[in-house]
Amino acid sequence: MRPQPALSIVVPAYNEQERLEPTLRSYLGYCRQRRVSVEAIVVDDGSLDRTSLLVERVAGEYPELRLIRLAENCGKGYAVRSGIVNARGALVLFADADGSTPIEEIEKLEAAIMAGADIAIGSRALRSEGVRVSTRWHRKIVGRAFHLLVRLGGVRDIADTQCGFKLFRGPVAQALFSRMRMTGFSFDVELLIMARLYGYRVAETAVNWTHRPGSRVNLVTDSAGMAWDLVRITGCRLRGDYRTPNLTPWLSTANEGVALHVAP
Repeated sequence: MRPQPALSIVVPAYNEQERLEPTLRSYLGYCRQRRVSVEAIVVDDGSLDRTSLLVERVAGEYPELRLIRLAENCGKGYAVRSGIVNARGALVLFADADGSTPIEEIEKLEAAIMAGADIAIGSRALRSEGVRVSTRWHRKIVGRAFHLLVRLGGVRDIADTQCGFKLFRGPVAQALFSRMRMTGFSFDVELLIMARLYGYRVAETAVNWTHRPGSRVNLVTDSAGMAWDLVRITGCRLRGDYRTPNLTPWLSTANEGVALHVAP
């Protein structure tokens, strides 16, 4: 049996052949430099381009990298869960394919975990000395409106729920992601609501973040869908849906064959 890696990095990717390779090399090079035992899992969410071929090529240089390929596009939340339920690390990070948050920022999240947090999340809303956030004005406006809805939905003490840079203790990641129902961008909110239900300690930490061209988020349609998802999440919570896991077995086209798939 293979030893447990210290860290798993899960990267969801949809049509990311142009942006993904520098991100992977940055993540894996950093871990090698720190001599951290790592597994990196890219979940290709039904890409129509050469994303999977790129990952397989990079994996030829980095055997710690592996691919899970979904047969069709199922959504970011679905892809992240598919990676995390297959992750084995003592700590589990999910990070975006565009590398908007430098991998070095993980050290801030690790410090929060070492201080007692179960989950440490990067934040573009908090301010800290030496931290710089570069984003577009229209994203700020939409983000503030969505944050107001999130507060109304029950997450009142987190300034930025949507930053794609979150670190978990391994068992906490498995407990939460195995119970998630949302498949799109609202999964971050669902995750944090469940964390509160289960009494997990969440630490929010300011991180450097830079907007990268080529975002897959449609500010109009995705924001409307996320608002409706907040209603669905409230329904799941009131019905007690989060008490039990939501997993079904599946056969992936990943390079390791059998994985676990999260039912929508």
